[in-house]
Amino acid sequence: MNKSISSLLALTAFATGALAVEYKATRDWVRLPEINSKATNQHGDVAVSSKGEIYVSTMDANAGVQVFSPEGKFLRNVPGAPNDFHGFVIRQDQDGEFIFGPRLVAQTIVKLTLDGKIVLEIPASAIPDQFKNVAPPTKKNAKGEVTPNPDAGKTSVRLTAMDVASNGDLYVTDGYASDYVHQFDRRGKYLKSFGGKKEPYNFKTLHKIAIDTRFTPARIIGVDRANGRVVHLSLDGAFLGVIASDMLLPAAVAIQGDYAAIGEIKGQVTILDKAGKVVAKFGTNKNPDEAGSNKPEPSRWIAGLVTAPHGVAFNAKGDLYVSEYSLFGRVHRFNRM
Repeated sequence: MNKSISSLLALTAFATGALAVEYKATRDWVRLPEINSKATNQHGDVAVSSKGEIYVSTMDANAGVQVFSPEGKFLRNVPGAPNDFHGFVIRQDQDGEFIFGPRLVAQTIVKLTLDGKIVLEIPASAIPDQFKNVAPPTKKNAKGEVTPNPDAGKTSVRLTAMDVASNGDLYVTDGYASDYVHQFDRRGKYLKSFGGKKEPYNFKTLHKIAIDTRFTPARIIGVDRANGRVVHLSLDGAFLGVIASDMLLPAAVAIQGDYAAIGEIKGQVTILDKAGKVVAKFGTNKNPDEAGSNKPEPSRWIAGLVTAPHGVAFNAKGDLYVSEYSLFGRVHRFNRM
């Protein structure tokens, strides 16, 4: 694609009524392969600290969380940070600022200081088995034959994201398994579970969630990926309704001011206002070989064009960082105009 088309894609806006929000892409804000001198398998998230530093999770065994300046300069790795953070946030707590995230492989929920010290770890065993997936008695082998399942009856979770309420309660979604949201208090005590695949929720991959502070009382906003919709839940677990539908597999959500940013893994970013109206769409990738894929190599990347958004985070000014599902590691910065 030529440079003029690339420039056109870098600045996009969508208006609904009198509302319009514009974002401009920062060309090559950061390239993780260049930082790490190798491919950087990324299936994680992005978060911004109160200092404006950007934290990016990767699957690198030696650099699970990497920290960058707002300008994209590599600053440091978080020592000892896990490399299986699928979704994480940075939040202020009573004793300071912390990283909160579920580990997708280890099946634990952890709270870390910004320099990597674990101060809380909740095992999957804290969640009652009735809210977990149970392995079936049989399974199909590579030939499609039905065989006994050696793991029959075992329970499991695949925790994909979380957020922290103002009172310190932790809300964690089991987006790759049961689609339940599990609630803990700030000390890690299990409180309750809600959601799931049945009425009234009908979730199909409740992939990531956030505390929606635009409302009083605050509520949960969730991206129900396979259903292509964004939903609201009360902090007590009541299903409040669908905010947006017919989206391109919504996979990530972040709140700032009056807006919710939705990263759609089939190649798009959408900004919703408090009423659920679309006020911006950008980064749209209509190439079927790229949208939703983690395989496009850096040589194919175009500034302002996303491939598979998997994490989104605002800074204090309303600029948006978008991390990709990518075998090579890619993070965009879109500046709010």
